Parts: sequence; C-alpha cells; structure tokens
Amino acid sequence: MNGFKNAGLSERLSTAAGAKKALLEKFKAQSNVNDLTFAEREEARRAVRIAREVREAERNAAREARKAAEQEALQAEQAKRAAREAQEAQDAAEQAARQVAMAAEAKAARDARYAARKARNR
Repeated sequence: MNGFKNAGLSERLSTAAGAKKALLEKFKAQSNVNDLTFAEREEARRAVRIAREVREAERNAAREARKAAEQEALQAEQAKRAAREAQEAQDAAEQAARQVAMAAEAKAARDARYAARKARNR
C-alpha cells in the first residue's frame, strides 16, 4: 500500500498543473487524428443544413402560393357577392317601381270611378 504522502501545497499545485498539461497534450494529439473526421462531420452538417434551408424555402414558397390562391379566391367570392347584392338591389328597386306604378294605376282607376260617380250624380 502506497499510503498517503503529506504533500505540501506547492507540490499539489504542480501535480495538478502537470495533469492538466498531460490532458492538453493528449487532446492535441487526438485532434490531429480527428481533423479529417471532423471535416467530414462538418461537411455532413453543412449538407444537412443546406437541405433543411431548401426544404424551408420550398415550404415558404408553397405557403405564399397557397396564401395568394386563397386571397384570389376570396377576392373572386367578394366580387361575386357584390355582383349578387347589386343584382338584388336592382331587383328590389324594380319591384318597388312596379309597386309604385301599380299603386298609381289603382289610384287613377279609383279617381276615375269616383269622378264617374260624381258625374252621374250631378
């Protein structure tokens, strides 16, 4: 059994610094080996990102086309409704004019009968 050493503060600090340096050297050695795989992974990520951006652009274009089609359909429906309302208003005006004309004819006939009755009685 090694047992515990009564190491001083400076010895513990130097041991910790040595361990950090060893880890750093190990990482640097490892990063040189992984540069190719890192580049490959980065290229794959870039390809995925580009594909995602293309899909998003396609979705946006489809959404805009759908909105434009809906807007066009809405405008066509509004134009059709306005034409129908104008036709209904014209029909109502014609009906009112016919009713006024019929009322005037009825009044004229009533006045004529009244005048004929008065003429007979004189």
